[in-house]
Order: sequence, then C-alpha cells, then structure tokens
Amino acid sequence: MKKRFGQIAASYLILIKNNKILLSKRYNTGYHDGDYSLPAGHIEKDETAKGNIVREALEEVNVKVKLKDLKLVHIMHRPSDENYEQKRMDFFWLVSKWTGNPRNMEPEKCSELAWYPLTQLPKNTIPYVKHSIECFRKNIIYSEFGWTK
Repeated sequence: MKKRFGQIAASYLILIKNNKILLSKRYNTGYHDGDYSLPAGHIEKDETAKGNIVREALEEVNVKVKLKDLKLVHIMHRPSDENYEQKRMDFFWLVSKWTGNPRNMEPEKCSELAWYPLTQLPKNTIPYVKHSIECFRKNIIYSEFGWTK
C-alpha cells in the first residue's frame, strides 16, 4: 500500500475584546522568538481541531471555552516556515464568550500576553498570523500562504 502524504494541523485562538485581539509574544521556543502570534497548538493524535483549541486556550492563556462558543473563521494551507516540504493546515477559531481572565500560563515559552488593536498589529507579528487576522477581518474563510515553489 502506498504511504500517503501527511500534513501538520494546528488550531489558533482568536479572542476579541473592545476591538482588540489577544496576542502572545514567543520566547525561548526556537521558532519566531520575539514575534507575536495567537495562542495556538498542534492538534494531537486523538484530538479534534475544536477539542484542541479548547485545551490550548486553558493551557496557554487560562481561558475556559465551550465547543458551542467556537466559530471557525479561517483556514490556511501553507508550507512550513522551517521546512518547505512539510505542509500545514491551520484552523483559526473565534471565541464569542469565555470564562477566566487571560493570563500567561507558559512564561517559559511566552514573554508577553497583551491586547492589540485589530487594525494596528505589532510590526513583528508572524507574517502568516498577520495574514490570517487580515483574512478574518475581511471575512475570507480560506487562504493559501507562502507557496513560492
């Protein structure tokens, strides 16, 4: 039997409050350290995309999210930054309501967690994350990013 190509999948959390978006500044991870991203994580073997972001929201930013309060607002297909041969599918979830006050639960991987205006993201926001936020703002559900070969 022919082995099929596999892709890496991840979910990203979009929290909006007072027209601001919650961003985390990567630290000590070896990947885009010093740049801003959204709270996120790789989908585990026995986990759904929705289940993943519910888990990551609690683990990374101390926010409890219910499945019914998640809305898929963007899907991105892209090659990996580190290895063009690896391909990624990213799911971006808007959360309409949550419980808990967002706080940095992973200071060993995140040096800052803060709210930024949706229209004024930090210059050092990871490019594909910035693109996904722009797509979200324009109600674009699907995009392809970084395909240069």
